Amino acid sequence: MARKKKPEEHVNHERWLVSYADFITLLFAFFVVMFASTQADKSRAQKMADSVKRAFEESSIAAVLGGTVKDLGQGNKQMKGAGGEEEHQKPTGELASSFETLARELASEIGRNEVQLKMESRGLVVSFAQSLLFASGDAEVFESSFPALDKVANACRKIPNLVRLEGHTDSVPIHNSRYRSNWELSAARSIAILEDLSTRCGLDRKRLSIGGYADVAPTDSNDTAEGRARNRRVDIVILNQAGAALEPNGAKR
Repeated sequence: MARKKKPEEHVNHERWLVSYADFITLLFAFFVVMFASTQADKSRAQKMADSVKRAFEESSIAAVLGGTVKDLGQGNKQMKGAGGEEEHQKPTGELASSFETLARELASEIGRNEVQLKMESRGLVVSFAQSLLFASGDAEVFESSFPALDKVANACRKIPNLVRLEGHTDSVPIHNSRYRSNWELSAARSIAILEDLSTRCGLDRKRLSIGGYADVAPTDSNDTAEGRARNRRVDIVILNQAGAALEPNGAKR
């Protein structure tokens, strides 16, 4: 008996569809994973950026409020103010709250080395770089400095303390038709800040006094451009009781 011949199997020409479908599925899964990873990275990157920003702001404040007060922009270098006392005392006493408030509110200016805070035995010193307040050889206050000055004025409104305004220059002699010497320029800048704080900000003039020191009370060496830039400044000194006792208008308090 003859064996039946098996029917020939037809070649399946559509088997490639199975492999193609598997490939498309894997490719889709790959792009889904990549998209999810990208979104996660964005979220992590944003969180990291926010953390760095917070850390920078907090470090600026911490550098001022830490165990010893450091002159921001000059590292650990000690300075002496017009009164001759060394700073870097921990902010305590009657002006500690004002110090902490200004350290927070002026954090941006401190970070840009436009403003420095320090405590002296006579009170709280807010030191404004000349570049923030005035053009070279001039005593007209920049409007762009008003927000920073307003923060100091607001702190002064909350307390009854006397405020002293002290102008300082570097040792380079001035040469213009308006001011004959650095003494005149430093005094004119003190008066300009007094006018702004009293007229625009509304502080009582009876609380204010001025001083012009030219280059006799430097905070740094006048031998370098960087040192001279730090010496050109106006110090707003919020006096404590000891400092106020040395002022002519402090005897009435």
